Amino acid sequence: MTADMFLGVATGIPWTLAVTAAAFVLGAALGLPLCAMRLSKFALLRVIALVYIILFRSVPPLLWVFVFFFGLGSGYLPMSAFEGVVLGLGLITAANMAEIYRGAPSAIHAGQWEASEALALPSYSTYFDIIAPQLLRVSLPSSASYAVGLLKDSAIASTIGVTDISFNANYIAKSTYQGLPVFAVAALFYIMISLPVAALARAADQKLRARVAL
Repeated sequence: MTADMFLGVATGIPWTLAVTAAAFVLGAALGLPLCAMRLSKFALLRVIALVYIILFRSVPPLLWVFVFFFGLGSGYLPMSAFEGVVLGLGLITAANMAEIYRGAPSAIHAGQWEASEALALPSYSTYFDIIAPQLLRVSLPSSASYAVGLLKDSAIASTIGVTDISFNANYIAKSTYQGLPVFAVAALFYIMISLPVAALARAADQKLRARVAL
């Protein structure tokens, strides 16, 4: 395994990080209104959200990426390979994050809402000063675990031409006929990225445990 091969695989790291981060941010943002719809008192909104969640969680991520890039992207809504994979993985992430958010409020004791009402706190103060920190504390571990899984799913980007870790590893392996060492290095890079994410999530969780009591 030469230094050139190692560096060749490493040049895909920025694209891997970009796909993962962009898809997660998009999904985390879209997951909030989707969760609100899922918890709505209006049956129609609940049904729409449920259908969306089932649809995007049941179909393989690769197929969704192909639908957006090769389907919508071929004439209907022109997009780059990066945009196609971020859109596909982002919408899948929204479905999963909505379910993570939906489970968080149930972990907050009802007495906290009642205490806020008894103290006549404004709604914004109740949500942002009392409830939001606890929701973050509850949803953080699951969100971090999903982010690590999304990092692995980002390898799908290589199938439509995004020059990420997997794309570069596959290209170098085909060019040099040294698949085992090349893909071993690619796996090492994914591990090296995943471990700090998991460690940061644990550190943040411990810090929130100390500051936020449920």
